[in-house]
Amino acid sequence: MVQQAKRIYLLVLISNLFFLIAGAQDEKPQFTHADTLRGSMNPERAYNVLKYDITCTPDYVNKSITGKNIITYIDSGLSQMQIDLQTPLEIDSILQDGKHLSFQRDGNAFHVAVNTSGASKPCLTCRKTLTVFYHGFPQIAKHAPWDGGFIFTKDSLGRPWMSVACEGTGASVWYPCKDYLGDEPDSGARLTMIVPDSLVAIANGRLTYRAPAGKGLYAWTWTVVNPINNYNIIPYIGKYVNWKQIYYGQKGSLDCSYWVLDYDVKKAKKHFQGVDSMLSCFEYWFGPYPFYEDGYKLVQAPYLGMEHQSNIAYGNNFLEGYMGHDLSGTGWGLKWDFIVVHESGHEWFGNNITCKDIADEWIHESFTNYSETLYTGFYFGKNAGDAYCIGTRKGILNLLPIIQYYGVNHGPEGTDEYYKGGNMIHTIRQVIHNDEIFRKVMRGLNQNFYHQTVTALEIQNYINKISGIDFTPVFNQYLRSKNIPELEYKIENNELNYRWTKCNSDFNMPLRVDIGGERWLKPVTDWKKEKLPKGINPVLQIDKNFYVLARNTSANP
Repeated sequence: MVQQAKRIYLLVLISNLFFLIAGAQDEKPQFTHADTLRGSMNPERAYNVLKYDITCTPDYVNKSITGKNIITYIDSGLSQMQIDLQTPLEIDSILQDGKHLSFQRDGNAFHVAVNTSGASKPCLTCRKTLTVFYHGFPQIAKHAPWDGGFIFTKDSLGRPWMSVACEGTGASVWYPCKDYLGDEPDSGARLTMIVPDSLVAIANGRLTYRAPAGKGLYAWTWTVVNPINNYNIIPYIGKYVNWKQIYYGQKGSLDCSYWVLDYDVKKAKKHFQGVDSMLSCFEYWFGPYPFYEDGYKLVQAPYLGMEHQSNIAYGNNFLEGYMGHDLSGTGWGLKWDFIVVHESGHEWFGNNITCKDIADEWIHESFTNYSETLYTGFYFGKNAGDAYCIGTRKGILNLLPIIQYYGVNHGPEGTDEYYKGGNMIHTIRQVIHNDEIFRKVMRGLNQNFYHQTVTALEIQNYINKISGIDFTPVFNQYLRSKNIPELEYKIENNELNYRWTKCNSDFNMPLRVDIGGERWLKPVTDWKKEKLPKGINPVLQIDKNFYVLARNTSANP
């Protein structure tokens, strides 16, 4: 199993590399009308979603679904609203106040006439509902979770096992919604799955209703009361069994619930004992778990894993590491289960704090990638955490900037938003040079932007404010450029000359080095020089915790 996992990992890495090399172009990609409809906050999306109430009946044999979504929203005085539902699914009808509304398909979006008499005045307190009925054959995930869609598969005993994975692909791949990261339903969501009475259906939050639904079917209703990303609203349907535990955390008693296939209970109970240590670490660094009201769940899934809020998908085969492989190559990544740690880290970064535009998805992935380093350091010592972070650099490609284009359905490509972004945060931690302040930044982000959607600039400005250091040039360099800054230096006649190269003109990040002892340099893009004490060995070594390059141009390096 370990060797197989290694081969899978290498194939994924090679395919990502090939894709990026083939697609890395200097010119801007040609975006389509559909990209703009999906990725932009256009006028027809100028309404605020308050709640989704989704009912869905999957047909395992025919691989189809039927359902409805009752969308509660604030009336913004629109004459037309955009509702998203991806082909080949079809909307049957849309009702409001008992009346059928007219609608027109535009690819994966529908333009719905909500006010045929013309736009009215916005009403910030006027709650309205649309009920959207739909059916069809949803896109089937070919390689979940990377290729999204509905999943109709079987467990190892040949019994039906169903779920969804739709980050990137979008929640509209299986239910009608406003498929835009910048608008989460403020009052949460309710999901009712109607399934054969021999199966169990699990979703986000807490089980609030369970009853026969006729014809050998059973209805399972789960309710989440906190704001939630559209792509996080996910069902799991199979032969599940459950056990529960209490974690005593910073906000009191947190209900932890575990759902696994019936034949995996014994090993799952043993393996999931590490959840308490993960929660303890992340509450220390990031603040209280953000969804005490909805609880914490791990659910065995028919794919590797995803960060579904209060409902985390787990498919790592109860192995340590990433399918039994250490992504850092240091050995430290085999001390803990990658999926439990990484996907749970998303509860703080991705679910509590959510980017408004998919171009800023680094906010989700870079901080969560760094949660792995913090976990390693918390339990195995800071040197172990440092080594783990540095080891992940072999996965950095530097072919494209992490942040590219806003207002279109185009997120970061490849893995740099993970490994490069995590190493950027590690570098910022070194510059702050005070872990109490760094911890204050991490906890403050989750408190200040609690249950909010944010932009990159909001995150940057907050870090600058709390740390007291202007990291704007650092963010610009590591997020908006593909180049890694290089320290060019030369040592001659007991004099050190140095400058930053291969970087933006305003890049001025201080750097810790060893040259006859530890010292801090403050390079800019112009040459600077410093006299060195006589008698020291003039060999410069950069602290490896800084993700930078170095080039010695001395006459006799």
